[in-house]
Amino acid sequence: MRDIFEDVFHHEPLDPTESARRSLRAPRRKRFYERAEVSGVEPFAVLLDGRPVKTPAKRGLAAPTRTLGEALAAEWNAQGEHIDPATMPLTRFANSIIDGIADDPAPVADEIAKFLGSDLLFYRADSPEGLVRQQAAHWDPVVAWARDALGARFVLGEGVMFVAQPDGAIAAARAEIPSDPWRLAAVHTITTLTGSALLALALVRGALDTETAWAAAHVDEDWNMAQWGRDEMALARRAARLAEMQAATTVLSLA
Repeated sequence: MRDIFEDVFHHEPLDPTESARRSLRAPRRKRFYERAEVSGVEPFAVLLDGRPVKTPAKRGLAAPTRTLGEALAAEWNAQGEHIDPATMPLTRFANSIIDGIADDPAPVADEIAKFLGSDLLFYRADSPEGLVRQQAAHWDPVVAWARDALGARFVLGEGVMFVAQPDGAIAAARAEIPSDPWRLAAVHTITTLTGSALLALALVRGALDTETAWAAAHVDEDWNMAQWGRDEMALARRAARLAEMQAATTVLSLA
């Protein structure tokens, strides 16, 4: 079983964003087990026919809570005749945490903090008027939330010229970055998928739901498609990224 499992997942990158790009062409392997379940003790390991699953780095695939472990097992139980990694975003996400983040979470927190200096929500269009309104409608409430709930007063700018953010604002928002590796990884994934650490932190706090955050992250893209027509390739890529986003928000709610 170990060799088969590694054949399925060992080429998967640890970065969930890159994983999303590859998910549409991921290899498939014939299903080799009858049932997936969760062990009865913490950490809650995923078992295939009673045998523990290993990550690509040969660590145990296990979750910090039973509900999250059951969600992982559900992905394995949902597989048909073949195992399709493209339909298992939560398992891929768990692999990236266990193999790539749990031992050294500090650089991940640092990377999230860097986004706070140049967050998507800080850079506004000066025209056309419709796009300006859409950005304001989706982004202003999140910036106001950061100000009122976190005490982080960020500065907005127009165009692409860099706008330096106050150190106090960055420090106040950084204090909200989770230290737990699972929730930290979820925030990192949401940040990289949306281009906004503020959207990720608002999701952590329950100030936004996934649908609202996802729409806010795609204001510019949706505006362009409304003007020039649907971009089917862009929409396919977005669907793959959305699966990773949903896996991350599942971890936020269950970890």
